[in-house]
Formats: sequence, structure tokens, C-alpha cells
Amino acid sequence: MRCPFCAHEDSQVKDSRPTEDGAAIRRRRQCEGCGARFTTFERVQLRELTVVKSEGRREAFDRTKLERSIAIACRKRAIDPARIDRLVSAIQRQIETSGESEIPAARVGGMVMEGLRALDSVAYIRFASVYRDFTEARDFEEFAGTVTEAGRG
Repeated sequence: MRCPFCAHEDSQVKDSRPTEDGAAIRRRRQCEGCGARFTTFERVQLRELTVVKSEGRREAFDRTKLERSIAIACRKRAIDPARIDRLVSAIQRQIETSGESEIPAARVGGMVMEGLRALDSVAYIRFASVYRDFTEARDFEEFAGTVTEAGRG
């Protein structure tokens, strides 16, 4: 494993343990070059997954990109990072167990919307504003109205 500090090629594993949800192995490493310590996570990947964008472009599924977009929607909200990680893991597991090697980006977005709706209404609206391409304040207003209605029902 390459050191993120000095790019030395070798590091030594100091500690390994499963994550809380058991979906990954957390490894503490020490660089043999500079001595810096860092953490890596090892996850199971069932198959190569490709996300098909709306314009037809294809790109490899990237868990980090999914984590980043959900984290942005949840920024400055009192949401435990472990809950966000569980949501990301659940979405990834759903995609991997679907049996498809190509999945439309719209379906991934729908899974995120569904997960955020249950997690936090503000994060849900934030994500929706980008995902559904809100262009005016009225778009937010209309969408927020459906969120409060869903919360009452």
C-alpha cells in the first residue's frame, strides 16, 4: 500500500479489525519510509458495476463518489457519520445484489433519495435540489410541500 504522505511503496499493517457493520476491514498501517501512520479500509466487491448516465455515458461505480454526494447533502446536519456510512453500504449492497452489471444513474439517485428521506428531511431536499435540477425558489417550495405532506401521512 502506497503511503499517502511520502508515496513510499511499502507499509506495515499494525492492526486489523472489522468495521462496526462488518462490511469492511479497517487496517492501521505504518509507512516503512517516513514512519507515518494511516488507515485503510478493505471492502468486498461482488462484481464490476457500471453506472449508465442519462446521456448514455458509462462510468465505473464509485463508492467514494456516492459517499461524497450524500455527505454534501448531510453537511452541517446532526447526523451520525456511522448512519451515513450504513446508508452508503446499504445502497451499494442493493446495487451489487441486483444481479445487473449496469445500473442507470437515475436508479442510484432514486435509492439515495429514498435513503435520505428516511434519514433527514433537509438532506433529502438538498439532494433533490441537485438531483432534480431545481432552477427556481418555487421548485424548492413545491418539493418541500410534498416532504411535509409525506411526514404527516
